[in-house]
Amino acid sequence: MKAARKPKNPRVGLRTSATLATVFVILGHAVFGFEQPLSVIFVALLTGYACALFFEWVDARANGVDPGFMGGGVLKCVDFLLSAHMTSITLSFLLYFNRRLWIMAFAVAVAIGSKYLLRVRLNGRLQHFMNPSNCAIAIVLACYTWTGVLPWSYTTDLHGAWDYIVPLVIVALGMRLNLLFTQRLPTIASWITTFIFLAFVRSSFQHSRFVAELVVLTGIPMVLFTFYMITDPQTSPSRLRSQVIFGSSIAAAYSVLLLLHVNYTMFYSVTLVCAIRGMGLALLNVNESAAYLSPASAADSLVTKVPTAVLVDTKTVSSA
Repeated sequence: MKAARKPKNPRVGLRTSATLATVFVILGHAVFGFEQPLSVIFVALLTGYACALFFEWVDARANGVDPGFMGGGVLKCVDFLLSAHMTSITLSFLLYFNRRLWIMAFAVAVAIGSKYLLRVRLNGRLQHFMNPSNCAIAIVLACYTWTGVLPWSYTTDLHGAWDYIVPLVIVALGMRLNLLFTQRLPTIASWITTFIFLAFVRSSFQHSRFVAELVVLTGIPMVLFTFYMITDPQTSPSRLRSQVIFGSSIAAAYSVLLLLHVNYTMFYSVTLVCAIRGMGLALLNVNESAAYLSPASAADSLVTKVPTAVLVDTKTVSSA
């Protein structure tokens, strides 16, 4: 008889993601040819750690509970900061704004803050519904149009076979991460399938080359977007049908925004879909609350009409 398989610790997946992102940034500045100043990394990480600790303390104080980084020693504090580390290190290589470091601090603060401001109740607990790094990127790009996402596809110093090896390694690691920890492969499959279908539709109506519509999928930015951003388990659905709808919706939003000639389409598409999903979850919570309260309200109105003697008898029967 086989022993029951132990459930995977979600922290292991987060540790793996944070480690991969950190290694990617180190290689990016040392080998790949990232052009942001190194100071961006330290500004992003320090801002992320400070905001995560401060916002968690304020939230815990407001709700009368202990902060999530307390009560478990150094390891618990480190695990708590993994999410902030992942968000900060990701923003440090996605955004490009020359030497205006305050933009990085602002973006990280927005990303971490969105986790506490934009929340809905899901399975009995408050859960943020906006992808933090994606939300921050969309806001920064919309507010400061002179900023941008690194335009050299992250590998300006790589040549020859390395132009193929590095993306394949990123894809392989992303597949392993999503297969073992996030279980978001249906999201990836539905996003890519719908993207290819809509690319064919666009090429047919616009008389453009179908291959040209697919070229964007081969770049490292889109690879990172596909395997590491839209599959965030905290801000994407887990049920199979919901994953398919989620991934397909992102592709549909991408296509619509592309036809409207909106720049940085992929970031705005995820922001739009996550916002709609969050509003849907909030509306669902309101309907469930109304359904839960309505029987109680009916009972209260009934009690006011029942004679006192009947109430006494009812209480006696109930206590018996």
